[in-house]
Amino acid sequence: MKDSSLGRPLRIALVTTFYPPFSFGGDGIYVQRLARALAARGHHVEVVHDTDAYRHLSGKSPEVQDEDDGIIVHRLGSKHPLLSSLGVQQLGQPTTHRKELERLLTDRFDVIHFHNISLIGGPGIWKIGTGIKLHTAHEHWLVCPSHILWRDNRELCDEKRCLRCVLRHGRPPQLWRATDLIAREAHHVDAFLMLSQSAAKNHRRFGFKSPTTVVPSFLPDVPSLPETSSPPERGFFLFVGRLEVIKGLQDVIPAFDESIPADLLIAGDGDYEAELRKLAEGRKNVRFLGRLQENELRELYRDAIAVITPSRCYEVFPLVVLEAFRESTPIIARNLGPYPEIVEETGGGLLFDTAETLHACLKDLSENPDKVKSLGQKAKIGLDRNWKEDVALNAYFDLIYTIRAQKTVSSNL
Repeated sequence: MKDSSLGRPLRIALVTTFYPPFSFGGDGIYVQRLARALAARGHHVEVVHDTDAYRHLSGKSPEVQDEDDGIIVHRLGSKHPLLSSLGVQQLGQPTTHRKELERLLTDRFDVIHFHNISLIGGPGIWKIGTGIKLHTAHEHWLVCPSHILWRDNRELCDEKRCLRCVLRHGRPPQLWRATDLIAREAHHVDAFLMLSQSAAKNHRRFGFKSPTTVVPSFLPDVPSLPETSSPPERGFFLFVGRLEVIKGLQDVIPAFDESIPADLLIAGDGDYEAELRKLAEGRKNVRFLGRLQENELRELYRDAIAVITPSRCYEVFPLVVLEAFRESTPIIARNLGPYPEIVEETGGGLLFDTAETLHACLKDLSENPDKVKSLGQKAKIGLDRNWKEDVALNAYFDLIYTIRAQKTVSSNL
């Protein structure tokens, strides 16, 4: 998938705050997977990311392993990670790393693809560099200072009350949010990419004016797991993710009463783990596994009756869904955010709104293996049709070539 019209591969920069191992979750993993997919197709890929934010927020400075073949990673850092991150958070502009960003991104790339820019440069980073510019929204940061449209740290947001809300999230108010900085800087970006129709709709609803384009998420192509020769003695449902209030697991654990002939396995850790363990006390069919490696998770995905995705807030497009679908495992999802469109598109799962409908879904699938198999087959077909690596990369390059053609026409007028 090289650029045949130029007779050479593209030079692509991926710019983000978090990138493994300086990364907490899905956005960093997505960028790494995209970098690997682009490099595997012969394109020149460089990742530019900030280490100050991760070092400040985690208190850790992880050991860096050898980089992936064909990918150059620029890890920006300073002696004062708190001050560096706070400067960007308050001003919405690159501060400590501005000169380095200008040096790296000017006159070197065909495409500059921004991702989570919240603490590497804010909206002010969009003006830096030359080439076609893309921005992918991995959260709702463009319209929400807490990133997740979770008002007052307790409920879904339906209208902006940002100052009080951000204080209740324990974050300092952002001075630049009181200005039109995003609108002023957005014209530097050629296309804003959304990973779901739900995310695009939420951005419009909360005032983001620039046009958006939905480009599918994806999973890398990997060999299929072998069929298990010894299935688990007792069926189980699976939750994978961070253990936080917003993930909604507290609404799932009580559903696992004696009438559900299956277990709940919980893979992950987080700040809300202690409360969840208390909630699960006395329930022998609820087990906490901690954080697991990718190969361990794949086997659990394969063997699960279904993966439960009960987030109380608006997800953008959780990778856990694709990881389940890859193993022909359906989902049971809250009827919120991208999940209705995923289930409608594929038929690969069930939706719930209440504790009663969740319980009914669990009982239905735990007692009907033929239905589980049918939903799982639909999930796998849906993945192959919508979110395979080639499908996503084809859409990605189609967008780039369309933008370049439009720019060529404009420059010739």
